[in-house]
Amino acid sequence: MALRLLLADDHPLIREGLKASLLDQGFSVVAEAEDGKSAVNLTLEHRPDVVVMDIGLPDLDGLEAIRRIVRARPQARVMVLTAHDDDNMRKAARDAGAMAYVVKSASTKEISDAVRALARGETMLGKPEKTNRYGNRVSQLDTYFGSNQPDDPILTKREQEVLQLFANGKSTVEVARALTISQKTVKNHLTSIYQKLNVRDRTEAVLLAVRMGIIKLERRTRPRV
Repeated sequence: MALRLLLADDHPLIREGLKASLLDQGFSVVAEAEDGKSAVNLTLEHRPDVVVMDIGLPDLDGLEAIRRIVRARPQARVMVLTAHDDDNMRKAARDAGAMAYVVKSASTKEISDAVRALARGETMLGKPEKTNRYGNRVSQLDTYFGSNQPDDPILTKREQEVLQLFANGKSTVEVARALTISQKTVKNHLTSIYQKLNVRDRTEAVLLAVRMGIIKLERRTRPRV
């Protein structure tokens, strides 16, 4: 029987890409949350085998959400999946009740292996020992693109601008207007991006580029009522 997961991340593109990758790995995603309060409520409602939780969530941050989940359901298994590769944050996640801490630069296989280990009752809270010469964690993505150094970017500046605008939620028309180029040129840039990153579509491209640090996702804010 497939392991049942709950995904908590406030960025729809991240959730969509992560969900697709985990489904391909044989997992079942029973619920998705875009904020901490929803993550707590949905966890108690669906009782997933593993909760995959970002820390920077709106309404209720990930650490407090973990505390509430563990307090209400001590047997819950929570994995932090975050962009912050920080020792203090690792300790905070452990103290909150998380059983695993994985950075978003990890490959799909590494994330999947961590989920399976967590489901077996193992903990993964230590800092990975393997690093590259820049002091960064070496994942399969880092290895695949390892020949590209910081001064030799994978994507051109224009391609990065195009992908960043799509990550910000812009349409093809809006990207063309913002960069003062034609829609056909935008599509040509996308084709080049797909080839360079070895991905199939825009969502995969954005997800991979975020993991690699090429672009950043803007923190979503909600209008006050």
